[in-house]
Amino acid sequence: MENEHRETLSSVPVVKISKGERVEAPDQVVKEYCLTIYLNDTELVTLLCTPQKLDYLTIGFLASEGLLEKTSDVKTLHIDAERGIAYVESGEVPDLASTFFEKRTITSGCGKGTIFYNVIDSLKAQKIQSDMRMESGQILELMKELQKKAELFQLTGGVHSCALASVDALRIVTEDVGRHNAIDKIFGECLMKEIPLSDKIILSSGRISSEIVLKVAKRGVPFIISRAAPTTLAIQLAQELGITLVGFVRGTRMNIYAHAERVV
Repeated sequence: MENEHRETLSSVPVVKISKGERVEAPDQVVKEYCLTIYLNDTELVTLLCTPQKLDYLTIGFLASEGLLEKTSDVKTLHIDAERGIAYVESGEVPDLASTFFEKRTITSGCGKGTIFYNVIDSLKAQKIQSDMRMESGQILELMKELQKKAELFQLTGGVHSCALASVDALRIVTEDVGRHNAIDKIFGECLMKEIPLSDKIILSSGRISSEIVLKVAKRGVPFIISRAAPTTLAIQLAQELGITLVGFVRGTRMNIYAHAERVV
């Protein structure tokens, strides 16, 4: 498992104390990496992330911020991993300086810290209409499967895990120091591979905030399932935007906070 994640791990010396015994030993710690995104030669943002799937993270972030809609919007994409830079050339986009300074918002996120959408404007997003249904047992099984596949978390305890799933299986699993980054990596991969999302589910190991709900709503995904809790604004947005929001999925229990009619 460690060999598969070699580029994301660093061995550091630590002092471990257990049951009164003190031992010096190496430990595996996840790398925190800076990725600066340039869009059409304009420096846009620097993300603090885990150095995996940087192409998907770049495209997913730009899509989440409304700067890309489809794969054909991307003319070129180049990742300079050594320097921590992503260069993207695309078609016409809004005036970046004015748009982003007007809409910059400090968020409760981790691993990133700023987003650029306007929360009030987002309330005007089209409500998701979906006939998709899930059984509670399917929700519990998907969460158990995510925990099994969260390899970086098992090695370090220092990342968030997210997944794209259908009702019966996980399709994409990502891990990152930031919850937002993990979800952007999923949506970037879906955009680049043209994976449909109207019948899919987002699973997360972390707290569900309003920013996460908005990211998911923009992509038309009808379910968000988390092992942790949502915030009050996340619940309000999920209710208004037609998203089934399920939290505290642990063992044999869960709480359904919005659109419980889809859980049968």
